[in-house]
Amino acid sequence: MLMITIMLAEDHQVMRAGIRSLLEKEVDFQIIHEASSGLEVLSILKQKSKNPDIILTDINMAEIDGLALTKIIKTEYPDIRIIILSMFDSYKYVVDAFDCGASAYLMKNVDKSELVFSIRHVYFGNQFICSELGIQMLRKIKRQITRHPEDLPIVDFSVRELEILNLIADGLTNEEIAEQLFTSKRTVEGQRKNLIDKAGVTNTAALIQYAFRSEIIK
Repeated sequence: MLMITIMLAEDHQVMRAGIRSLLEKEVDFQIIHEASSGLEVLSILKQKSKNPDIILTDINMAEIDGLALTKIIKTEYPDIRIIILSMFDSYKYVVDAFDCGASAYLMKNVDKSELVFSIRHVYFGNQFICSELGIQMLRKIKRQITRHPEDLPIVDFSVRELEILNLIADGLTNEEIAEQLFTSKRTVEGQRKNLIDKAGVTNTAALIQYAFRSEIIK
């Protein structure tokens, strides 16, 4: 029987244990190594005689992040395939991941069936992107195709930025948004500024106007 060997690289132990628990239920998956940092991944690969077929790695890890780790592994161990499992939904991270040699990019909220499918799909030499990101990209492409030359430029807002933008348009204060999203007021203030900078406007009123004119908010 085909057996796909996997290494988990994730600095949060609870998250790593949850992924292991899910994957161990598949009869053709075997978790052979775990690591909590990029350096630990490289150390394990140097010490062990049997390398995994696939490494599932987060981007945000100490010492060596997931993107740098991917680049190193694809140089030193080109037969190992890398799946990025991340909270980051920015297209820049997706593009950078594939440029570094990753075979797949998934959000951490992906359901089990999609995660399992991606592992089998990647094992056979294919590339994969999770449906959430795929749909976002299709929507962006559609806006670019259908917009007129005089339209406003399309801005690459992340899912979280769009969520905050909608709450701003609803008239919520930074404090109210922070409470609703279980984050800090300071974080929301920073994200509001990022939205204004990305849209190329000078204040919140102009940001909301931009959002409605470009049909980001309807």
